[in-house]
Amino acid sequence: MLLAYAMFEGARALMAPARVAADLTRHALQMPGNPLAYGPYARAISAGCEMFERATRRYGKPAFGFTETRVDGIAVPVSERVVWERPFCRLVAFERAFLTPPAEPQPKLLIVAPMSGHYATLLRGTVEAMLPNHRVYITDWTDARMVPLTFGSFDLDTYIDYLQEMFAILGPDLHIMAVCQPAVPVLAAVALMEAKADPAGDPAVPASMTLMGGPIDTRRSPTAVNCLAQERGQAWFERNTISLVPPIYPGAWRRVYPGFLQLSGFMAMNLDRHVTAHSDMFDHLVKGDGDSAEKHREFYDEYLAVMDLTAEYYLQTVQTVFVDHALPKGQMRHRGTPVDLGAIRRCAILAVEGENDDISGVGQTKAALELTPNLPESRKAYHLQAGVGHYGVFNGSRYRTVIAPRIAAFIRAQPAEAGSHLRQVS
Repeated sequence: MLLAYAMFEGARALMAPARVAADLTRHALQMPGNPLAYGPYARAISAGCEMFERATRRYGKPAFGFTETRVDGIAVPVSERVVWERPFCRLVAFERAFLTPPAEPQPKLLIVAPMSGHYATLLRGTVEAMLPNHRVYITDWTDARMVPLTFGSFDLDTYIDYLQEMFAILGPDLHIMAVCQPAVPVLAAVALMEAKADPAGDPAVPASMTLMGGPIDTRRSPTAVNCLAQERGQAWFERNTISLVPPIYPGAWRRVYPGFLQLSGFMAMNLDRHVTAHSDMFDHLVKGDGDSAEKHREFYDEYLAVMDLTAEYYLQTVQTVFVDHALPKGQMRHRGTPVDLGAIRRCAILAVEGENDDISGVGQTKAALELTPNLPESRKAYHLQAGVGHYGVFNGSRYRTVIAPRIAAFIRAQPAEAGSHLRQVS
């Protein structure tokens, strides 16, 4: 399996001439001066060429692409700035250029994007809904194949280290939104920080955390993903999914879980839906329905853009979260230190779940509320969104109209810590 990555890249290289030929044919058949461009056969051939080219290309990292947001009906320019950086992650701030600053200070919100195959830009809609009323930051995880071996390893312990550094830089009065996979390391990072805090409190401890569709306790309502990990175990995944980055990338010879394998798993879970979507796109192209075809392009340009994960992070996560259930059992450790969820006494928790979530079943995220017995009930909240699956928990119309306002109200309801002071992010 270690050579699977090299075989994949070799096959992609062999397809390159055919991909270029298909793209040139498509452009030739779409040129207004070409008399063949207006017939149904030309549109069918052009559509087939585009489908072939898209199926054989590697999709690069998308951009967030925000230029403005609307605050109280007024357009406010938005720009991106990197405020913290390590080899495997950048912390991106979305800065809004107000002509007149808001009358009241807006909460700081760190969105912790999942490190599970897709880029942080998958949360574009998540960020967009929070931008008008929050100072938004997001974790922009780095594709492991782009990180040279000289920068060392990255595992679940390092992930938690990164989170604690970010909390310290952005705090105090910071609010966290953990989408899916980060729910476990975020909860662990907060517990470790609260355990070390003196009686007066550590100002870097977040004021609240919103856990969305996260695998806190995968023994509850186990999904097909949970059952596969439990049945196969870490050793199987190491034998069958870990490969070496080919020498054409900066991270040559790094052991990784390749993004193309993760994508194949994503696609297999809903194969019929993806086949239908691509069949529909072909029909849209033949009929000249450009708007529908463009919507398909926008979605799949994002969905098919995947990144590699370091082997040590992936395997440690499989073992800790899905096989051992270490966090809910009270057995999780961070660099030898026990992770005691009972230490959480200040950071408020909102658990958000989707009724039809086929990745993190109902009850898995809610478990965080039951595993923190020393956090007052007044600082706990739960929202079960009817009619949405995993993706709908953090994106789509119900996220925008129901879930995002619920999160914003929860954040506003949390009192600022006494004696806290503002800290500028450099």
